[in-house]
Amino acid sequence: MTGVLASQQLHALTSAGAIIAQAPYAEGQVQPASLDLRLGARAWRVRASFLAGAGRTVAERLQEFEMHQIDLTQGAVLEKGCVYVVELQESLALPNDIQAVANAKSSTGRLDLLTRTITDGGEEFDRVPAGYRGPLYAEICPRSFSVLVRPGMRLNQIRFRSGQATLSDADLRSLHATIPLVDGSEPLIDDGLGFSVDLRPKDSTLVGYRAKPHTGVIDLDKLGHYAPEDFWEEVRSKTGQIILDPGAFYILVSNEAVCIPPDYAAEMSPYLAMVGEFRVHYAGFFDPGFGYAPAGGSGSRGVLEVRCHESPFVLEHGQIVGRLVYERMSETPADLYGTGIASNYQGQGLKLSKHFKS
Repeated sequence: MTGVLASQQLHALTSAGAIIAQAPYAEGQVQPASLDLRLGARAWRVRASFLAGAGRTVAERLQEFEMHQIDLTQGAVLEKGCVYVVELQESLALPNDIQAVANAKSSTGRLDLLTRTITDGGEEFDRVPAGYRGPLYAEICPRSFSVLVRPGMRLNQIRFRSGQATLSDADLRSLHATIPLVDGSEPLIDDGLGFSVDLRPKDSTLVGYRAKPHTGVIDLDKLGHYAPEDFWEEVRSKTGQIILDPGAFYILVSNEAVCIPPDYAAEMSPYLAMVGEFRVHYAGFFDPGFGYAPAGGSGSRGVLEVRCHESPFVLEHGQIVGRLVYERMSETPADLYGTGIASNYQGQGLKLSKHFKS
């Protein structure tokens, strides 16, 4: 068994006791190549972000950094600019040949809600070593909007893999020759599949959205509820370029429509730090079937969550901003993204999170 584990294998891991859930899985919690993680009932406001470190537990470190404990049972607001640690309802007892990597869900990233998984003994965010046995926690830092959360909400997700399954550039070229991974021009393949930003959309000058600095609270249970203009400024361009402001958060979209075939999964990675003073995409998992035409995904773009760093930066149409790293699946998932499951972003273009009205 080599590769990223599919949904049916995640159910098998759960039955074998390698994934321990406090309650039966909710509908849609098991995705084609990942498992959504649910918030538990307890949260801690902490002074600073931290990792447990070798030989230490998160519970021990909380005694050092805790400011106060929060009961989420009736709902609680996580305030913009603060750091919280929340226990998760899932824990792990992994076999010695299975490791895991976590990431924020797409809707979480589109709210600029920095969410990372931490573990006992952990020396990296979002990385779970093979054979790990212990609890999981989410570190949550709302960066643009304060949010209302409750137990059971799913802000991050975890993907399990066995062995090394990353495709080489030669493998990617061969796969693209069989199933086109991007539409249009010849793909840029260099340590993954490069993708660029679209700042010249057809029939519009709207190229993205910028988060407003002073807004109300977003209740994460309310879908299609909020008026975009209450939280976002439209970003328009007639020239194919925009200037990113330091500290500002933007929603943009890739110039390419991308495809993840059924037997593969992908993860978005930054391109190179040298290409500009910005970070692209907090939520990096692309499930099998995303953008795949038989699964209803023809024309699916990658939504880019962009934060500018120290200095203003000119971003231009077609500029390479990130790359997709493809991995083989261990098995073909029982269900593909967009086929028979609730997939919010299949066939998407420029789109805010599911909490906002269309």
